[in-house]
Amino acid sequence: MARIKKEKRNRLRSKYRFSIFNDTSHEELFVFRANGLMMLLSLSLAVIFIISSVTILISFTPLREFIPGYPNSQTRRAIVENALKADSLEQAVKLWDFQLANIQRVVTGQKPLAMGNVSAVADTSKTVGLRATGSKEDSMLREDVIKQEQFNLGTKRNQIEQIEGLHFFPPVKGIVSDGFNLATNHPYLDIAAPSNAVVSAVLDGTVIMANWTDETGFTIQIQHNNDLISIYKHNSKLLKKTGDIVRAGSAISLVGSTGKLSTGAHLHFELWHKGKAIDPSKYIKF
Repeated sequence: MARIKKEKRNRLRSKYRFSIFNDTSHEELFVFRANGLMMLLSLSLAVIFIISSVTILISFTPLREFIPGYPNSQTRRAIVENALKADSLEQAVKLWDFQLANIQRVVTGQKPLAMGNVSAVADTSKTVGLRATGSKEDSMLREDVIKQEQFNLGTKRNQIEQIEGLHFFPPVKGIVSDGFNLATNHPYLDIAAPSNAVVSAVLDGTVIMANWTDETGFTIQIQHNNDLISIYKHNSKLLKKTGDIVRAGSAISLVGSTGKLSTGAHLHFELWHKGKAIDPSKYIKF
């Protein structure tokens, strides 16, 4: 046993020579001399270097896209877009549930719910579901009550004064490239969208301004109920003029990049309530 160990140590200490010769002239082109331990260490370092190089090459170069199962840039972009669409649909469903709950409470003479009261909305939705399964006579009675309350002055005192109770139509399909921030003097949203994409009115209203300015290009402003004003800037073309009556979702302009302050095709969108700028992203899902 001791002799075997001694032979192994001798092998590691023995010197080896690795040479490369020219097959024709037998000239020695390359010589590498090392003992067994150095040879083993050199091979280990070479293997580590090769593995590290391949890992870095695959991780930080486009070659990784050729690996089966690894998503390419188009696939990753589609995943992100689908996630955003799914989130928008989820938020829209929640908003519909909230509006339905508030309508039910207003009809029954109760105070409207706050936007953040999710549990109350869920309870109200259950109540609405139970009432929907009631008798036909009960449904007819509720319809009669609603018709009578339309002209009741007492009911008007319970109308929803908060803008959360309104259903805003998205002005354009796009991605918010710069958000609302009063601290940085940016009381509006910049929404990146394709050039000449249709811009829609967020609510029913009347166009109070539709003209051209050097800084913001083609600009249109709409006056809505509940002391709301929406403003759309940098359009490539205006489809409405001052004094026109518009409906929520109706086309009012086309996305562009007009005006000195614009650096690309996008919609500059502002929402004002009672003279104060508010964050549109809190009420509209883009």
